[in-house]
Amino acid sequence: MGIIGTGWCGGIRAETCVRHPLIKSLHIAETRPERLAEMTKLVNPATATADYRQIIDNKNIDAVMISATPEVLHYPMARDALSSGKHVFLEKPIAIELHEADDLIHIAKKNNLKFTIGYSQRFNPKFAYVHKCATDGTLGKPVSALVSRHIGRGLGKKITGRTKLSPAAMEATHDLDFILWCLLPAKPVRVYSQVNYGAMREATGADFPDTQYITVTMDSGMSFVIGAGWSLPPAYPNFSMTWIEFIGTEGALIIDDTHRDNHLTTMKTGIVHPMSTMPGEWVEHTFAGAMAPETVHFIEACACDRDVMVKPEEARQVMEVYIAADISAERNEPVNLPLPESRGGAK
Repeated sequence: MGIIGTGWCGGIRAETCVRHPLIKSLHIAETRPERLAEMTKLVNPATATADYRQIIDNKNIDAVMISATPEVLHYPMARDALSSGKHVFLEKPIAIELHEADDLIHIAKKNNLKFTIGYSQRFNPKFAYVHKCATDGTLGKPVSALVSRHIGRGLGKKITGRTKLSPAAMEATHDLDFILWCLLPAKPVRVYSQVNYGAMREATGADFPDTQYITVTMDSGMSFVIGAGWSLPPAYPNFSMTWIEFIGTEGALIIDDTHRDNHLTTMKTGIVHPMSTMPGEWVEHTFAGAMAPETVHFIEACACDRDVMVKPEEARQVMEVYIAADISAERNEPVNLPLPESRGGAK
């Protein structure tokens, strides 16, 4: 297994891989010398390099996990890996332009390779329970859904410092994927979105929105709302909170994933919320969060020739929705799907 980019997410991927018995050898690529040295000491890889091409060109590596930033690197790195015959796990987003996503999907299919995108919330037990109830008849026919996802300004500043992508593309994207997954085979046909400004302008000095609210209408007639952003006051580190409401004709499900159930109070730190970080954290021998089980899923899909849970076509659909949300917010009007070919969309 090769890991390209060993920052926060890539580090979690690497630590999970080195603990898994199906991984025969681990190879890492990281451009920052100090982080490369740190990860080399931590996971003892077979090879460690600053040049990701060495992993791409290594014929002994069957699969790669790409966790590199900035996000504009996703397409060329994934294209190179898939073209070299390697299975690919790619952190979201799948690409910057829709035609790039189409190209990656085409290469993966042509080479008969596993290709999946890091929508980790599908591996969150609470989210999985919503999916179960939404699809097994417990809630009846879907009527409406709402997801509110917010993270702290510290992490928001870090994200907006490396990319110009919106809250829709970087935060709401997880929940768009999740709800669209729950509603399959229905497809989105219209998107309306608005953004709010304030805290992030003060925190970054740049013109980034704090939050973005998105209403998506499906071809079934149902609609749902996603609100997401990065404007929470600073809290225990990189605090993340999500609230889900899913209403059906036969029932309603409310999920509190705000991590307020974990309280640690000390003289030094005051009140903090352990196991509340995004994307998660190691707790001794286990991992609090969705990224470790997501990583294991990809390992086993490659080694045992199983289907991946997040299909790249689904990630492309999510991408089209959040692009439409950004267009809608800019124009202050609804946007119909699919997007026209001039935007890189597929008709």
